[in-house]
Amino acid sequence: MQTLTLPAPAKLNLMLHILGRRADGYHELQTLFQFLDHGDELSFSLRDDGQIRLHSDLPGVDHDSNLIVRAARLLQRESGCALGADIQLLKRLPMGGGIGGGSSDAATTLLGLDRLWRLDLGEDRLAELGLGLGADVPVFVRGRAAFAEGVGERLQPVELPEPWYLVIAPQVSVSTAEIFADPELTRNTPAITVRSLLAGGGRNDCQPVVEKRYPEVRNALSLLNKFVPASMTGTGACVFGSFPNEGEADKVRRQLPGTLPSFVAQGRNVSMLHRRLEELAQEVSA
Repeated sequence: MQTLTLPAPAKLNLMLHILGRRADGYHELQTLFQFLDHGDELSFSLRDDGQIRLHSDLPGVDHDSNLIVRAARLLQRESGCALGADIQLLKRLPMGGGIGGGSSDAATTLLGLDRLWRLDLGEDRLAELGLGLGADVPVFVRGRAAFAEGVGERLQPVELPEPWYLVIAPQVSVSTAEIFADPELTRNTPAITVRSLLAGGGRNDCQPVVEKRYPEVRNALSLLNKFVPASMTGTGACVFGSFPNEGEADKVRRQLPGTLPSFVAQGRNVSMLHRRLEELAQEVSA
């Protein structure tokens, strides 16, 4: 195999509770992840000189600082692999949107290059490496809807309904560090069990702080709330509402202002990245 093209799916945090702040400055969380059938796309081409070259620029992101490049070089270093890769990124997910763009790209890079370089490190090791790149990376490496605790690294797979979502992406990039540093952020929500969560309930503790700081997010929530209950994902800026089918979601999308980016996608318990990897495995074995 010389080339490989894989999706990097979006995710939603269906809820996000902040239980407290740890001694190391990180926050103890409880959150519920589900994937979307919508995302970025990465193409990897094999190099035999060990060089990692990302050929798609992101505004304001230095090549060597990009999570894709960092993930590739981390995988090289930890595996002792002498191979390299040319990487092309088709960017669809907004930066700073809370739907996992950078983390998902990093996870797809780890899984894609593990396959292209024939390393076979395994999901557990790749998730461990991913955690060093960002708290959300392991959930994309594992590719299953999950209830997450700790800083987001302790994952318990869950089976959720798979509705259609309308996602609105306000034209603003929210700083996660800024939100978690805000003195008004709720940091004492009582822990809940996954069973009680699935029975109904849960909110996003970051949402009031983001609404106060970013009127664009507040306005998007107010707009979507006219049609369905709206929530913010992660630390924002994207907001979403669920619908029983694609038609109902698209009907509301068509009523939004043309200046407000949005998309419709189905929620999925197994990410489209992992479904694609499974298809490739079946093609090889056939």
